[in-house]
Amino acid sequence: MHDTFNENDISHVVETDKAHIWHHLSQHKPYETTDPRIIIEGKGMRVWDQKGKEHLDAVSGGVWTVNVGYGRESIANAIRDQLVRINYFAGSAGSIPGSLFAEKLIGKMPGLSRVYYLNTGSEANEKAFKMVRQIAHKRYGGKKHKILYRDRDYHGTTIACLSAGGQDERNVQYGPLTPGFVRVPHCLEYRKHELDGAPDENFGEWAAEQIEQVVLREGPDTVGALCLEPVTAGGGVITPPEGYWQKVQDICDRYDILLHIDEVVCGVGRTGEWFGYQQYGVKPDMVTMAKGVASGYAAIACLVTTEEIFNMFKDDPTDKLNYFRDISTFGGCTSGPVAALENMRIIEDEGLLANTKAMGARMMDNLNALMDKHAEIGDVRGKGLFCGLELVEDRGTKEPVSEAHIAAIVGDCAAQGVIIGASNRSIPGRNNCLCFSPALIATADDIDHITDTVDKAISKAFA
Repeated sequence: MHDTFNENDISHVVETDKAHIWHHLSQHKPYETTDPRIIIEGKGMRVWDQKGKEHLDAVSGGVWTVNVGYGRESIANAIRDQLVRINYFAGSAGSIPGSLFAEKLIGKMPGLSRVYYLNTGSEANEKAFKMVRQIAHKRYGGKKHKILYRDRDYHGTTIACLSAGGQDERNVQYGPLTPGFVRVPHCLEYRKHELDGAPDENFGEWAAEQIEQVVLREGPDTVGALCLEPVTAGGGVITPPEGYWQKVQDICDRYDILLHIDEVVCGVGRTGEWFGYQQYGVKPDMVTMAKGVASGYAAIACLVTTEEIFNMFKDDPTDKLNYFRDISTFGGCTSGPVAALENMRIIEDEGLLANTKAMGARMMDNLNALMDKHAEIGDVRGKGLFCGLELVEDRGTKEPVSEAHIAAIVGDCAAQGVIIGASNRSIPGRNNCLCFSPALIATADDIDHITDTVDKAISKAFA
């Protein structure tokens, strides 16, 4: 057994990885003859693998997480100091960083007031679903329990979260799924021709009205919540069309439906505002967040609610079942909120929201220039440093390119030293989008390097 390794020779680490590690989202058969990628070090926007190859990371840790970049000693030091003081106590008690980060966070979210700590986005969404169900039993005799979710949206990996997931390939072979979750249509204007009755004009309002049609079909007295991403992430980086969110808000208000916004990807600066929903004037009842909350330096997720929702769980103290009877073991870790506090300070002090807007605009300009050059780019979408390209065989028919083409482009970019993302095992026949979410510290040179690399990879893939 080796309990140490030589940093100049990590062959044992690679061998041990191949023998014992079950990687996420990975088919492992190829690892019988090739080595998995092992990331050894990161600094700023760049990471190095076991071969010493440098990569510019254009997806913030592979899954839009490391918002403030790698190698932040101030976050590491804050975590170390806190862990020595007190590392953990169950969430039935409080902590200093938990209290201080909640105060800081709520200061960024007008209209919301309560923070429930957890450690993954899936878990945060699961807790929100449980709150909706418990409210249904407390207030509506259990009837108003249905939760609406949107085609192409993604809310996590638990069975309940998959049940609320609009990405059918993620759900295959994991059924039977949880009852009481009902799908509404997507709002991707580029593919509105695939939706029956979609108009040429005012598509945003029409797409929202389709949600209302589902509410009326199911019965407003049975629908408790609507769960949406502000910008759909893995389902194709879908920015909502004009008029959409205003109509969604109106529907929720008229039918007494709780609006649950999933900010796991968009939250804490990704779109150029603290939260994606703040781009659209939405007033949610519940907001979930994870990835960028501490930029991956510690595991933390949050479910944030209004005071009105909070009060529903304390209105009858004589009822032994009246409170939210839930716990998240690692929601009691102090490393998460102390890392999140320092993460938020960095974003503020370094002006990273403004940088995200500026660099996001530059990236969109660059991607649109690529669209002018490459007929295979059918659509460019994004908000802030959260962008996507949809590739098609023909702009007229909008037939998606093959997944082999997408894989070839991602692989070619990696060979050039840039890590980009792609829609993966999400929408049957629609895994044809390239995804970009560089850290909020990205410079103009970083953005240009990413798009220049993509330019070369697309040219090669369709030569």
